Amino acid sequence: MIRFSMRCKNNHNFDSWFQSSEAYEKLASSGMLSCVHCGNNEISKCLMTPKISTKKEKKKKLLTTSKSDIEKALAKLRSEVEKNSDYVGMNFATEARAMHDGEQPSRSIYGEAKPEEAKALIEDGVPVTPLPFLPKRQTN
Repeated sequence: MIRFSMRCKNNHNFDSWFQSSEAYEKLASSGMLSCVHCGNNEISKCLMTPKISTKKEKKKKLLTTSKSDIEKALAKLRSEVEKNSDYVGMNFATEARAMHDGEQPSRSIYGEAKPEEAKALIEDGVPVTPLPFLPKRQTN
């Protein structure tokens, strides 16, 4: 995994993790990156220094592998969302809008939406919120 410091067109700075530099390039070239603050998808990497581990840091890392309180809280939140909600995948925006408009009965759902879809839902008053984790991809 590799962490990049990023900046959007609106000068919002944030960090993001990627599997590799190639993974970042693939996502960036396909327009699949968006700002965590405003949803803008014109993203660039910022100049950053490399992280160099010392022998002391490596030893310390081996000794401190337990989950932090934040990681535990996120794991608990994820478990509750997955247990009490239906995963609707990339149909999230359609499903949320249909429930808001009364075309479908209300229920708890979670899934994925493109930044422009999420922005449109918020602008139309559909109550949605981003989750601090990615859904587990459901495969056959």
